[in-house]
Amino acid sequence: MMSVAEPQPYALSCLEVWGGNQHVSALVELPGLRAWVESAPYKEANGGGDLHYLSACNNGVVARVALADVSGHGAEVSSIAESLRTLMREYVNYWDQSEFMQRLNNAFPKSESGIKYASAVILGYYTGSGELLFTNAGHLPPLWFRAATNTWEFLREDSPAARGAIEGLPLGLIPGTAYQQTAVQLDPGDLVVLYTDGVSEAFDKDDKELGLEGLLDLARRVPTHSPAAAGFALLAAVDEFRGGEPRRDDATVVVLQRQATQSA
Repeated sequence: MMSVAEPQPYALSCLEVWGGNQHVSALVELPGLRAWVESAPYKEANGGGDLHYLSACNNGVVARVALADVSGHGAEVSSIAESLRTLMREYVNYWDQSEFMQRLNNAFPKSESGIKYASAVILGYYTGSGELLFTNAGHLPPLWFRAATNTWEFLREDSPAARGAIEGLPLGLIPGTAYQQTAVQLDPGDLVVLYTDGVSEAFDKDDKELGLEGLLDLARRVPTHSPAAAGFALLAAVDEFRGGEPRRDDATVVVLQRQATQSA
């Protein structure tokens, strides 16, 4: 695998909400976590349907990360982007995030062509315990590298390491849907990889889809010493799988790594 030069991380200030739907490649410092974000709108558009936001506060002990894949375009994406940014700011100091997802679902716009929808996953991290909460609304399961066992797996609500299990519907389908959260313990060096279907649904020259298991297999071969190295290598491996075939959708990857020294 090719190596990647580590950029200087951008440290989020308290109450700051960072992100959007533009093309970006950046390393971001969060309470107790380091995040690498790579987002590429389809055909280099000004902005795509993949939304990513990161925030930090509560005296520097709570970090939150949200990734959404919106089915609409233009005004629909802009509306959801504004709702997601607003809720990220409103809930920046809150540990519980089930209400966050429910309010985002209820805020989903309707359009003349019918109800648009999105998949989304929201993570909350508490530096005091190393606990990670995740709430999934029909999104692809994050990848989880467990440093203690040097293994990769999917982070799902029914994982043996999870405390609590429920699967949420995508956003915008049924108003009033209840969303719950599942907790896992992150150890120093653990990685969590969020991604959109523009990554997992890559196709090769024979029109074969990479798929979730194919993506997991690629993840097992990437370096794990930093989120930037892992993310860069994973996307390079997906590009190699495509074998020169163009992307068919927006593609976003957010790689999080728990740091050995927790921020106070």
